[in-house]
Amino acid sequence: MKKVGVSREEKQLPYYKYFEQDLAPVPEEKLAVLEAGSQKEKKAVPFDRKDLFLAGKDDDYCQVGYGIMDDGTGFVCNTTYMPGVTAEMLDWWFPWHSVGSDLRYKIWDPEDHYFARADRVDYVCDPAVPMNQKTWGVNHYIMEDVGPGPEFLKLCFKKPSDFGYDPSIIGSEKCQSMVCAIGESSCAAAMTHKWYPYKDGVMFCSRFWIGFGVVDGKIVKTLPDGVSIPEFAPKGLFAHNIKEFSNLAAILPNVYEENKGDL
Repeated sequence: MKKVGVSREEKQLPYYKYFEQDLAPVPEEKLAVLEAGSQKEKKAVPFDRKDLFLAGKDDDYCQVGYGIMDDGTGFVCNTTYMPGVTAEMLDWWFPWHSVGSDLRYKIWDPEDHYFARADRVDYVCDPAVPMNQKTWGVNHYIMEDVGPGPEFLKLCFKKPSDFGYDPSIIGSEKCQSMVCAIGESSCAAAMTHKWYPYKDGVMFCSRFWIGFGVVDGKIVKTLPDGVSIPEFAPKGLFAHNIKEFSNLAAILPNVYEENKGDL
């Protein structure tokens, strides 16, 4: 695939080398899941039971795959082992790629990422704000391609308790840290990424509930009753997710080591 465009200024940045290199390959077993189609047997943990996911008590539900829930909403699940990555690196990555040069977002997935820009740069860059809180209440304005072509997206990141999570779970064995957001685009979705130490790195777990949005301050199903999300929506998001996080796992240890002091 063709990579997105870069400017002369971006080519001068020290991390441009990560844009130039080939993307990390997606594991064959995940490509097989992509081609197999919607998960029929095991579906995602329901949104109103999402604390089970955070606590690692959702083994009875889908861990890697995508599909349509019984109520017509869509889901995407992915689990990525990231050797050599630490929780601190990921706490840093989510704020770092949302400020500064657009190249920071592009190196994550040079074929599909155009830009990600935080609306509260002063808050993100404030050294008094703990690294794992720098996404709380911050909107990221994003341009990316998850299948049908480049699309504008607003990701409204939340404090976990404002997302409906039990904050006492964060810092436990199966959730050392996390980010969560509501995506506003042509297809609204709720998103969570969590991570915890595993073997020589971390296990990074993603869940998307498609067809959910904010109404009167609460996250609820916004998909009309009797309507179903078309399968291409979760399939495209799953394909994008397994691609971008395979690549992030490959580049993050070095990107962090070289840029951790520069937020």
